[in-house]
Amino acid sequence: MITSQAASMQLLSTQASEQVMGVSMGQQTHRKDDLLVASNFIRAVRESGYVSLSTALAELVDNSLQAAATKVAITVTRAGAGDDPEIAVEDNGEGMTRPEIEACLRFGGSSRFDGRQSFGRFGMGLPAASLSQARHIEVTSWRNGRSAHKVTLDVDAVATGVPVDLRARRQAGSTEGSGCRVVWRNCDRIEYRRLAWLERALRRDLGRLYRRFLSDGRLSLTINGKRVDPIDPMFLMSPVEGHTARLAFEPLRYELAASSGESAFVTVRFAMLPVHHWHHLDNVTKRRTGIVGGAGVSILRAGREIASGWHLMGAKRKENYDDWWRCEIDFDPVLDEHFGITVNKQGIRPSQELQEALGPELESIARLLGSRVRQAFEEVKFQAATEASCRIAEAADVDLPVIRSAGKDSGALSYRIGSKQLPIETMFTSALKRHTLDVTLNVDHPAFAALYRPLQALSDEAGRDLRTALELFVLSFARTTTLLLRDGRNCDDLLRVWSKTYGRMLQKS
Repeated sequence: MITSQAASMQLLSTQASEQVMGVSMGQQTHRKDDLLVASNFIRAVRESGYVSLSTALAELVDNSLQAAATKVAITVTRAGAGDDPEIAVEDNGEGMTRPEIEACLRFGGSSRFDGRQSFGRFGMGLPAASLSQARHIEVTSWRNGRSAHKVTLDVDAVATGVPVDLRARRQAGSTEGSGCRVVWRNCDRIEYRRLAWLERALRRDLGRLYRRFLSDGRLSLTINGKRVDPIDPMFLMSPVEGHTARLAFEPLRYELAASSGESAFVTVRFAMLPVHHWHHLDNVTKRRTGIVGGAGVSILRAGREIASGWHLMGAKRKENYDDWWRCEIDFDPVLDEHFGITVNKQGIRPSQELQEALGPELESIARLLGSRVRQAFEEVKFQAATEASCRIAEAADVDLPVIRSAGKDSGALSYRIGSKQLPIETMFTSALKRHTLDVTLNVDHPAFAALYRPLQALSDEAGRDLRTALELFVLSFARTTTLLLRDGRNCDDLLRVWSKTYGRMLQKS
């Protein structure tokens, strides 16, 4: 399927190139057997489906990376308040030869047509992306300090039948090193009224698309002189209030064979966001940082994101809890046919084989992580409800025997009660950490349900009083055992000291 599609596209783009060049040679009439009408074709390409300026610019950045560029500078300007923006993309890559630059604006005019080694594939990216945003395109390239050559393409000229010449013109002046510059003039498809808004959107989108390259130093990307920082939807390298996500499991790897006979691995990573540290953030902050509204799967081809959404999750539907875990799928271009890569690299169409290989396990993991997130929010809710009991215990602590730690007095203690799954035989655990006595109740122990479930049937006031008494009971026991063990005293004193401690806490309630 891929081979026939590539062949069809090669024929289509070759004929399109011949017709566009035919116009430049004065052949402005169209034969009945022409596959394409050049003027209409160019206008139709402008509707080629790039969902945003960022995805169109990504085609140019892809070309720069494929040309071994390490620096890409994007400049966005506007001559006047009502004028269309002008965008220039310049890199320090290896540049193009004269034949290459004369072919770069032809559809399918790539020396790497249907290549699977890097980003480009069909040679459609530069002309299609450029025409989708601008009415006039200029491409200038230079190699090893030699004179630069430039080609141009103008939409209005082609559409009206004015002869178009794609031959390269030598540019006056000296150059250094190698590189390429693409200029888009008359960018009439950009909706942002203010350049500041446009810059912000480009930083966000390109920082996400190329996060791998930006974070490991393979690419330095700037917009109007300011560096673009990586944006990680997995939150593994993007701290929020000092905390990051963590991998939920070791990365999963699936080996798939391509029709070419080659095989390659698909790598899948799942991350859990820190519910306990971020749940309290306001909705504006959660949306601004991407915590809320960022659920789903990020698909990376050769390290560059090409799609994001609810992919390969089987029958599982997206729920609110799914905002709190993330998935990243990374694959090699050799497996393009399995992912059904579109020409403009903005989406995927997974093959049946890919869905059968990954879908069941990814769906199962997604349901498991959703359950974990739900449990984490239950723990947060539970802990918030225990804050009143902890404050009472803290008020009583000043009148209780001091607990010594490493030969020093710990001073008045703070208290925390949490809940999570522990070994079934453990009712609760306690630990003294930095002047805080941390008690964790085991939600799987029979005592948890036996003690807390009856509280739900009581009125709010009666339920609160009984809950406070229960939690002070647990806190007093945890404090007493900590005190006796730290002092090295015989646990025969446990009942007496515990009774006194619990009584003091109840007096403060």
